[in-house]
Amino acid sequence: MVELAPLAGLELPKTYQAQRDFLLVTKQMKDLGAVLKKFLNAQKILNSEMILTRLAFEACEDAFNDGVRILELRYAPTFIADGHSHLSFEKIHLSFLKGLEIARKRFPLAVGLICILQRVKPVSEAAAVCDFAVEHKDSLLGLDLADDEDGFDPRQFSVLFKKAERAGLGITVHSGEVNTPTSAKSVKDSIEILGAKRIGHGIQIIKDQNILNFVRDRRIPLEVCPISNWLTQAFKTHEEHPIRNLINAGVLVTINSDDPGVFATQLSDDYDVLHRVHNFQMADFNHANDVAAKASFLKLEEKQRVWPRKILL
Repeated sequence: MVELAPLAGLELPKTYQAQRDFLLVTKQMKDLGAVLKKFLNAQKILNSEMILTRLAFEACEDAFNDGVRILELRYAPTFIADGHSHLSFEKIHLSFLKGLEIARKRFPLAVGLICILQRVKPVSEAAAVCDFAVEHKDSLLGLDLADDEDGFDPRQFSVLFKKAERAGLGITVHSGEVNTPTSAKSVKDSIEILGAKRIGHGIQIIKDQNILNFVRDRRIPLEVCPISNWLTQAFKTHEEHPIRNLINAGVLVTINSDDPGVFATQLSDDYDVLHRVHNFQMADFNHANDVAAKASFLKLEEKQRVWPRKILL
């Protein structure tokens, strides 16, 4: 980002530490909203097709070098297009696809894209993104709903997600992340109202036994991001994170890296936390990864080509 910032006309602080503080989230923030605001600095850099293609390729390269073999990357067209009127949804998408194609030729990696609707945008904009995703269903894996979940009624997006599901797109929804009284219920709403087949985060269901049972019984996998949950103060300490309790309760859990470019992490950093703090061993990681391999929206034959074990359905 430091290298690309001048190309985007973004003036950075002079010292390395000040640049890190300006662009990255490496310390606990007040809450999720404060973290999302920090993203706006990095967003300014996303202002050309060349930059988007390079970042897509390098995201794949970094993940592969970290040991990842099945990779889903997600992006919000509206987030990238803000302030970059020369970048249409089409140009943004094709730029990312170009980066992924370069990566596929270089690495044995199964990789695809998920399109994000932003909760904080007007529903009319979300509808335009949904239409774009449906029109490009052959080069997208699924549809997601992201941004701060607090105070947003999922019903206003239900028609859009039903349309996406009918088109064959996988549905995953960010919910149950923030530490609020309604957070667990938003997970149930995401499944019942939006048709989510996976939940981004979902960790706050630990506070509502009925909803935990609902998620467990329907075999809905959670996309859990331990370091992210600490940075956003979903839980105050790594020790408080409920991942082990969720697994012991029978909930399907996958381990994920959340926004590694801005959080300055990679998946193995999340593994390190789980090993040191929660005593995760190889069998724990293998089980979570087999859950993830099965739950991935990529085609089975594409996943199996790069996966070391048979993916059981």
